Amino acid sequence: MNPNTQKDTIYIDIDEDITGIIENVIDSDKKIVALVLPKRASTLQSVVNMRLLKQKADDAKKKIVLITSETSLLPLAGLAGVHVAKTLQSKPVVPASPEVSDGPITVDENDTDDLDATKPIGVLAGLPDEDTIELDNSDSDVKSEAEKPKKADKKLKVPNFNSFRLRLFIGLGLLLLLIGGWFVAFKVLPTAEIVVKTDTSEVTSQLTVVARPGLDEANAEQSLIPAERKQVRVTDSESTPTTGEKDEGTPANGTVTLTNCRDSEGSVTIPAGTGISSGNLTFITQEAVTLPASIFGGGSSRPCLSSSRDVDVAAQSAGEQFNLPPDRTFTVAGFSNVTGENEDAFSGGTSRVVKVVTAEDIETARNRALDRMREAVRTELAEEFQTDSLYALEEAITTEGEPAVTSSPNVDAEATEVTVNVTVTFVMVGFDEKDIEQLIEDDIRDQIDTSRQAITNYGLETADIRVLIQEPNGDVRFSVNTNVVAGPELDEDMIRQEVIGKKKGEAVSSLEGQPGVSEVTIEYSPFWVYSTPSNPNKIDVRIEQVDNGSAEE
Repeated sequence: MNPNTQKDTIYIDIDEDITGIIENVIDSDKKIVALVLPKRASTLQSVVNMRLLKQKADDAKKKIVLITSETSLLPLAGLAGVHVAKTLQSKPVVPASPEVSDGPITVDENDTDDLDATKPIGVLAGLPDEDTIELDNSDSDVKSEAEKPKKADKKLKVPNFNSFRLRLFIGLGLLLLLIGGWFVAFKVLPTAEIVVKTDTSEVTSQLTVVARPGLDEANAEQSLIPAERKQVRVTDSESTPTTGEKDEGTPANGTVTLTNCRDSEGSVTIPAGTGISSGNLTFITQEAVTLPASIFGGGSSRPCLSSSRDVDVAAQSAGEQFNLPPDRTFTVAGFSNVTGENEDAFSGGTSRVVKVVTAEDIETARNRALDRMREAVRTELAEEFQTDSLYALEEAITTEGEPAVTSSPNVDAEATEVTVNVTVTFVMVGFDEKDIEQLIEDDIRDQIDTSRQAITNYGLETADIRVLIQEPNGDVRFSVNTNVVAGPELDEDMIRQEVIGKKKGEAVSSLEGQPGVSEVTIEYSPFWVYSTPSNPNKIDVRIEQVDNGSAEE
């Protein structure tokens, strides 16, 4: 069959523009081109586009037939002289053009020279008769034949790439899921718990040790170890309510008449500032006064006839209680034969009691500040010792010199609160644990079998270490009471490396061959795991010491 007599069927997309349709027609290698249009093909709803399509097809020596049943396109096809068929097996015709003022549009006879209007397009193309392909151009929801994957040529099958792509993505997803599941099941989830039981013995060591600053090396015979001192100077303040009270009122004033009745010759002088008292109230003389010599009358009673002198006095302290009535008697401190009496009442004494700072208040605030600073510094210095891999004797924390203390306000000042600033240097002593371990080894050397056992735990983490005394020269004497464990030397990291990747039986045999190991149990999780994980972090090792009693036994 001559290829030029065959038709080419092109399915047009609903959103394809006129340029794309024309290119499809021109690119076709067939002379007859059937354009299968979708419903409501907007591109060819224009007579301009219809005529342009017809013109370009004529220029390319192509015969086009529109496969559609849309009635709205028929008048436009008739105006442009384009053949139309309802199906690929229907006979092509040029629809009647609408009547216009300049008469009907006729089709050039050359347009139908090669087309027999009485025959279907398939017959004109030299193809065998096929079942009619119905094009659904109605407004129903049923899909049109032009939009269905069914084609006129049964020998040509267009693959559904969307379905293929979906199956491909599903397949890749399942593959990744399988890989991920395998990784989680055999790499992430597997864990191993290994319990290693060892033959051990426990002995007790009790030592009294002296930590001496400046010592170069430990001396086991004298139980001496080198000590390291760390110190820090800190300043802190503490406030506390005042507890003292003081009467800030005015003292009472008055005049006392003093009489000298001393049974001796000569006058007597009472200096200023001398205390004279009436009951428990004391007044102070404001000036010196000289009393004439004593004169006594005759007779057995010998009455005192001495002359008297007046002296101004003021109350020793403020208070209304010093406002005495007249005719009170007074004694004079240091002058037993001198008496006094006030002719007039004392007045002017007032009371105004206020809070004042006492020495005890300052001492209380100082001690609170020192206690708080000591605890903070204790933690700070202990961390410094730990950073340097040293053991800190936290009880052996002292102050270097006396703390510098200032207060605001000072003693006896009126205030309801006093603030005390304290500056002090704290000192702590520590030592290298290896030095104390050396003393412990010497202490228990005769209590273990050194040919089969070694010290696996000196027990310093739980040891009872107590400071006994701190010498003025800086020595710290302390006691050490610890339980020492002797047994085979096993390292958890070594055990992990020993069993990585091995099956259970092989791993157990490998560990039970270690000296001092009495029993090994291994548990895997989840249930499908049958070998030790290759990740050491997934292996939990626990070493249990089987106590065989004291080494001496």
